[in-house]
Amino acid sequence: MYFQIHKHILEFVKPARTSRGDYVSKPSWLITLHDADKEGKGEVSPLPDLSMDANADFELEILNINNDLSNGVLLKEIINSLDYLPALKLGIECALLDLELNKNGIIFNTPFTQKTSSIPINGLVWMADTEAMMEEAIQKYESGFRCIKFKIGALDHDTECVLIEKIRKKYAGSKLEIRLDANGAFLPGDSLAQIKDFSRFDIHSIEQPIKAGNPEHMGEICAKSTIKIALDEELIGVQKNNIAALFKTTKPHYIILKPTLLGGFSNCDTWIKYAELNQVGWWATSALEGNIGLSNIAQWVATKNNKMHQGLGTGMLFKNNFPAELEIIGEQLWFVN
Repeated sequence: MYFQIHKHILEFVKPARTSRGDYVSKPSWLITLHDADKEGKGEVSPLPDLSMDANADFELEILNINNDLSNGVLLKEIINSLDYLPALKLGIECALLDLELNKNGIIFNTPFTQKTSSIPINGLVWMADTEAMMEEAIQKYESGFRCIKFKIGALDHDTECVLIEKIRKKYAGSKLEIRLDANGAFLPGDSLAQIKDFSRFDIHSIEQPIKAGNPEHMGEICAKSTIKIALDEELIGVQKNNIAALFKTTKPHYIILKPTLLGGFSNCDTWIKYAELNQVGWWATSALEGNIGLSNIAQWVATKNNKMHQGLGTGMLFKNNFPAELEIIGEQLWFVN
């Protein structure tokens, strides 16, 4: 049993703008696990500025893992030791699942991969000028999306409020669920007032209003906010033995699960367990993986009994993506491999 790894630079069709800056390209690695006459594939796709392993030397890491495998170390033991390399851990976990099931890219056998059920997803409006964002939102709605997420925090606050107000006047809350994602753009002292401004527009939730790393202040925001709060970046790097404490301190309404950033499906399953214990909702989103990673995450989501709109519609962002295994029809994501 051994791995091969190949680097692939994903190029965006157009720059993806967030409050942290613009993405024009991002690296991804395709890893292939070989065992006798079988192979399994996974994708290692760290997100610059967010992933704990964004600067890791994955070729060297795979070389070391191959050495461990040749010396008799069990692959599942290696996977369990990789929490400090979350993107690599997910890629290896998926490659092993792919190899074990041996069904050409299927890692979970579910009605989703049998092509008899689909996953509802939200539309995503990236940051741009307000006219472009308005146009994109209308296009998303007219194509069938009834849940749309807006990236906010890069433009003037009043300008963003005017945009969301226009969207809400055009589409009532009964027709369109609006989610906001601040990516930590709000200042702690201003956050509650800014959230209150947006609350006039019947907002479902707002993700990560302030930067991660201040759970006490985040807890105050969760307690006083006029919009339900979803934690996203706040989860990155939290060790399993500290998850309960984070829930106790922050008391969020939702958590956002990104397997690439949180260390694979096994770690996300632990987050789900604690979320259920604390009666906290969750949904999963991609972290700008290519089509292989996106397909794997969608297959994992399909194993859960979660009816919420998921954030898995990023497959068309790249002009040189891996072959597609998913198709979006309306607001439904279908497996087409």
